[in-house]
Amino acid sequence: MIATTPDFSPARILVVGDVMLDRYWSGQAARISPEAPVPVVKVKGSEERIGGAGNVALNIAKLGGKVTLLGVVGDDPEGERVRRLLEAEGVVCDFVVAEGARSICKLRIMAQHQQLLRLDFEDTPIAFDGAQMSAKLKRHLPVHGVVVFSDYGKGTLADVTNHIAAAKQAGLKVLVDPKGVDYQRYQHADVITPNLSEFSAVVGACTSEGEILDKGRELLQRCKVQNLLLTRGEAGMTLIRETETHSLPAQAKDVFDVTGAGDTVIGVMALGVALGLPLHEAMCLANLAGGIVVGKLGTSTVSVEELSRALHGDRGSQYGIVSEDELMHIVARAKAHNEKIIMTNGCFDLLHAGHVTYLEQAKALGDRLIVAVNSDASVKQLKGESRPINGLKERMTVLAALACVDWVVAFEEETPERLYCRLLPDVLVKGGDYVSDQVAGGDCVIKAGGEVRILQFVEGQSTTSMINKARGTA
Repeated sequence: MIATTPDFSPARILVVGDVMLDRYWSGQAARISPEAPVPVVKVKGSEERIGGAGNVALNIAKLGGKVTLLGVVGDDPEGERVRRLLEAEGVVCDFVVAEGARSICKLRIMAQHQQLLRLDFEDTPIAFDGAQMSAKLKRHLPVHGVVVFSDYGKGTLADVTNHIAAAKQAGLKVLVDPKGVDYQRYQHADVITPNLSEFSAVVGACTSEGEILDKGRELLQRCKVQNLLLTRGEAGMTLIRETETHSLPAQAKDVFDVTGAGDTVIGVMALGVALGLPLHEAMCLANLAGGIVVGKLGTSTVSVEELSRALHGDRGSQYGIVSEDELMHIVARAKAHNEKIIMTNGCFDLLHAGHVTYLEQAKALGDRLIVAVNSDASVKQLKGESRPINGLKERMTVLAALACVDWVVAFEEETPERLYCRLLPDVLVKGGDYVSDQVAGGDCVIKAGGEVRILQFVEGQSTTSMINKARGTA
């Protein structure tokens, strides 16, 4: 069993498949249209993410692997946007640009963190120069160790059988996320990763565990594939091989959105294979990663920190020190469960009884408490060159140990205004003699329907007085 999170940086992975742009328009739905019996969504925000094979590549890059992505995009702004988003995350993109074709784009309309409608913009199967794709593939094979074929049935992998043959001839390991019912197309792949629904569409309904294993082995033999990784939702995962099987229970505590979970699973499996891990150990990592992303909204990725916390079984991604991006997903999930989010900020240089009392009072205002902590540089800017006494890591560690604190996040700016405006807690709490309209970020929170609360500090308790007392100058 894996004891530590591997260093994924030596992995060199080529991803080939259908590339998509996922757009999200989100807002509040508080009434029904007078024109038709449909909800009216007042759009307040929009976001773009990468879907399909691009999401597989992005998952690999986020975990530190080196990844090149081959796909097809149209000669349009969406295709260029896909490229820019991926290259910003370190993915090397080598696309076939199909003149006159439309890049695949999916627009999801969200309200109260729930999907109301999806609009697909695509002309599939997409028409492109297959010879150009084959040439690109053969050029990249010698400098990679693993290739992932991510098939969403949009036409990019129309010649996947020959692509797999070329990859195997070059000595690469081949993983396939399949589509459709003709798995003969994927013959000689090392691993295929269908979900249970896709598997059943190929082999027929299975009424028992034994039948799943028998039909799985029959499928491997018929398609000349070595390994079948079956993702089974609440039942976890099963790795089926000719002479052995390995099963793992599902890791997700709360399933929030399964969009893109299969991309994460095959991406992490590919990383494990590239590092030479036994397949059952790579499956363990993939299972943990899949359990993380289904707790996030929309197409998502996993960070090394999240995977490490899940692997070591501590308080995990539900509590403790988190990155800003992680916190965005966590807060969305908490709000979807009708949890009231409280947020405050400070330097918290020398934690004292006054701080603890203040934080306990803040937590009592809702369900979850986020504490945003000034970076060392911003503390110096606010308090002078002699501060902080304790570094950022130490200050965050002490705060995360408090029972009243759910999540701790750092910020670099002098004020947390940008962070508050991004996270939009239900209640922004500030201590001292402030009035609501003087609190940084308060305007954003109030406009979003939240409130600002001012709490009084405990008399006689301050970091400065503690420092002066220690120096004998109090």
